[in-house]
Amino acid sequence: MILDGKTVLVTGGTGSFGKCFTRYALEHSKVKKIIIYSRDEFKQFVMQNEFKEYAPQLRFFIGDVRDVERLRRALKGVDYIVHAAALKQVPACEYNPNEAIKTNIHGAMNVIEAALDSDVQKVVALSTDKAVNPVNLYGGTKLVSDKLFIAANAYIGAGDKAFSIVRYGNVAGSRGSVIPLFRGLIEKGETKLPITDHRMTRFWISLTQGVELVIKALEESAGGETFISKIPSFKITDLAEAMLPGCEKPEIGIREGEKLHEVMVTVEDSMTTYEFEKHFIVYPQMIWDEKRLPRSDGKKVAEGFTYNSGNNTEWLTVEQIRELLKGV
Repeated sequence: MILDGKTVLVTGGTGSFGKCFTRYALEHSKVKKIIIYSRDEFKQFVMQNEFKEYAPQLRFFIGDVRDVERLRRALKGVDYIVHAAALKQVPACEYNPNEAIKTNIHGAMNVIEAALDSDVQKVVALSTDKAVNPVNLYGGTKLVSDKLFIAANAYIGAGDKAFSIVRYGNVAGSRGSVIPLFRGLIEKGETKLPITDHRMTRFWISLTQGVELVIKALEESAGGETFISKIPSFKITDLAEAMLPGCEKPEIGIREGEKLHEVMVTVEDSMTTYEFEKHFIVYPQMIWDEKRLPRSDGKKVAEGFTYNSGNNTEWLTVEQIRELLKGV
């Protein structure tokens, strides 16, 4: 695997993704070292105890992506960066816009600057469907972050570095998502599960699938690509039926900053999007060198193509959702 013998730094490494990535890398590769870079000492303490059997391969580095000098110190001897640190809660970002900008935009700039000044070979940054045609500040900051990481490939010069993006939506069962909300209501004995809009759809992606997409980006990226997995969609009404058969599903209205469907590839993206067996790659509209031209093994999508959870060709049934919930 591409991680064999390498040192990887994960920003925001004590979060759900960071923990899953760390365990996956330790169990599926011969990674040399994983550096957990985050600002919460208690979460690092908890994670150290969870992974104590892997202590020789783990390092815990207190630091904030807002601090570029601390990042430069942490990147000594690092081969790859996985940038997962971000303020992600939509309401919190709306109420604290300056803080969201400092972490999600200035933090991205700092990671890029530190990587350019180090011997890091590849950087993969986590994006979100909310960065596509953003309707809230969180999505807006992540759109800017994505653009910064893609443009970073123009500043590499003669060096051999690559900055790329992975894009996916809400992870099944993640904090703030609908599955734990429904479970909480069911545990309280509720017989109704509220639906913001009966037309609403989402993609189904697990944390492990998100990690595997990052690994794919590390393996295949030349710089500037946005990697998007082909994954199934589901209707929120079907999710409710799978979790509480026969329940009432009152429609309560769409929330501020929420979309009916998760959008991964827009009509505008289609001009530079290529399809592969299990994923799409959106290439940047500006190409800085021939090494970053689209791969020959991909198929250019049709003009006007879009990929969102509402127009997907693969859908989960109620029974399939119920089975998948056992692992969430």
